[in-house]
Amino acid sequence: MQSLQPLAAVAALACTPLVAQAQTAPTQLWIDLSTSTMTGMPEFMQGGVGGVIGGLFGGGKGGGGSHVYGHASGRFIQQGSQPGLTGAFPPSRVIDVALYNPRKPGTEAALFVPLTMGMGESLPLVPPSPSFKEAGEGGPTEVPEIKGRILIYWGCGEAVRAGQPKVINLSNNPAAWAGALAGRMAPERAARVGAQHALYPNEKNTVNPKADTSLQGVHQVRGEGVPESMQFTLAERQDLMPAIQLQQQGDPSQSIRLAWQPVPRAAAYHLHAMGMAGDDMVLWSSADNGDAGLGLFDYLTETTATKWVKDKVLLSPETTQCAVPQGIFAGGQGGGGRAEAGGAMLRMIAYGPESHFSHPVRPPKAPNNWQPEWAVRVRAKSQTMAMLGMDMAGMASGRDSAPAPQEEKPSGGLPGAAGSILRGIFGR
Repeated sequence: MQSLQPLAAVAALACTPLVAQAQTAPTQLWIDLSTSTMTGMPEFMQGGVGGVIGGLFGGGKGGGGSHVYGHASGRFIQQGSQPGLTGAFPPSRVIDVALYNPRKPGTEAALFVPLTMGMGESLPLVPPSPSFKEAGEGGPTEVPEIKGRILIYWGCGEAVRAGQPKVINLSNNPAAWAGALAGRMAPERAARVGAQHALYPNEKNTVNPKADTSLQGVHQVRGEGVPESMQFTLAERQDLMPAIQLQQQGDPSQSIRLAWQPVPRAAAYHLHAMGMAGDDMVLWSSADNGDAGLGLFDYLTETTATKWVKDKVLLSPETTQCAVPQGIFAGGQGGGGRAEAGGAMLRMIAYGPESHFSHPVRPPKAPNNWQPEWAVRVRAKSQTMAMLGMDMAGMASGRDSAPAPQEEKPSGGLPGAAGSILRGIFGR
């Protein structure tokens, strides 16, 4: 047996660097906070409307917690659910949590939260089930042959600006016109989660925050291999953002005036609408520089938001109104000469703050090889959707306040083929 001791010693020495690296790698926690509403709809009806809106944008079942969960508002989807913009209209308020614990990767843990949150003593963090995959995974999608045009308008104002719209013929090769739609994209900075992570919500718990939920207070992560010191305090800056209070005046034949109350902690705003005018798809963006605006609906750092305000891509945090140019969503003559109703689906986002915590606190002039025992990132956004020219509150109360959509092509919807291509290029 003595002859084996040198071999054992060598093996132990060989493993030492790996063990040391695993022990010093930081435990990381990502917390994404999203507030999403449908303008004009009562809070208690938002989930049902989510199913309708999710259908219009190609989502599964509207982003409900029963079948969509995981980091980054539905990044993980259940096998067999409908592909597309899953979670395009998630529940009103969502807390997405992802934990990477290098000492015990893929092991359950718990995030203990303030009792004042009203979500229990702790939120379970659970590895994703093998039956779930990351959204967007799968084989290549066949691009159907499509016809028609995309008309792109931009900028706030009552009248269409000179040089607009930018016209894209969809019968051309997508490679020839995709660049005209691309514009800027919100950098993909979500946790690239997999089996080594532990997530909330999950199969054990899909509870979402309520309208009065506040995350302010002490939070602590506990679990096997989690540093005992992993405790941090969230303040107002790291809380869920308020809902956007959006109002609109006008109908699709006119300039539609949009106004909103300033959203606390918002660093910038962006609005985007898409609808139909006859056989043409119409896109409008509040960007003043001509950006189509399709890739901007995601979290942004305050530094990026501030820069893009200066670049006239986003609206400044002081902005409280914007007008959609007159008549661009007024409808037109469809196939066979039949008249089609106008209207469009509007999306608006308020980009919130991003905060970072670590232990120990990062020194001002940290060396390149510096790393903490643990690190936490918290970021927030608020978004809303609205049917331009429609009184959603009136529809909810039973008032007939908008024309009925055409059965073959709903007002504000997307033609199937064109919608598939747009989702393939920009949907994340």
